[in-house]
Amino acid sequence: MNDWAIIVSAGRGARFGDDGVPKTFRPLAGLPMYVHSLRAFEAVPSIAGIVLVVPDNWLEYAMEHSMGEATRAAVEITPGGETRQGSVRAGLARVPLDTERVIVHDAARPLVTPELIDSSLAALKDADGAVCAVPLVDTLKRAKGSVVDATVARAELWRAQTPQAFIAKVLREAHDRAAGDDATDDAALVEAAGGRVVLVSGDERNIKVTTPAELELAEALMLGTRVRP
Repeated sequence: MNDWAIIVSAGRGARFGDDGVPKTFRPLAGLPMYVHSLRAFEAVPSIAGIVLVVPDNWLEYAMEHSMGEATRAAVEITPGGETRQGSVRAGLARVPLDTERVIVHDAARPLVTPELIDSSLAALKDADGAVCAVPLVDTLKRAKGSVVDATVARAELWRAQTPQAFIAKVLREAHDRAAGDDATDDAALVEAAGGRVVLVSGDERNIKVTTPAELELAEALMLGTRVRP
């Protein structure tokens, strides 16, 4: 196949402080966090190219620290938008128009595996989109203020992750249709446009790093399953 990936690494990560370093550029197991995602996608044979979307003032840094990571797939680096949706659109603009399938991933999930990537793409055989997800296991409470209003049934609820894979034409049309919105989930755009989206078994270890504590957890998980570079 001739698939392309978009790795979104343009977020600022306000919860990490105001030192000016974007969240996904912080060191994780000896590498900038986003490089771990880059390596996982590079390891998937069907991925012909990767678009890395970064903050506009970090382009030079990303070029210096990324280009040597891909020995097989083409790597494009482009500045992101003001929102996540804008950043994905910027990535889509760099994906060749004849690409049949595209897969989107948040660099803030550095423990993504080639297996998750493969299974997401494989699910497109009979769907417009595929989302890695894990079922909810906690009891959910709906509350008004601090007072419980109801217990919510969890049987049909899932926690969405990335990667999320799509038929490229469908994703482009969904983004065009929702231009100007501020969606945080590409599958939601495809769903709103009438596309068929299926779930793929995710991985509990595929955590999203949003706080310094989660960065420590990601490193602990990574060093327990991977050799330090």
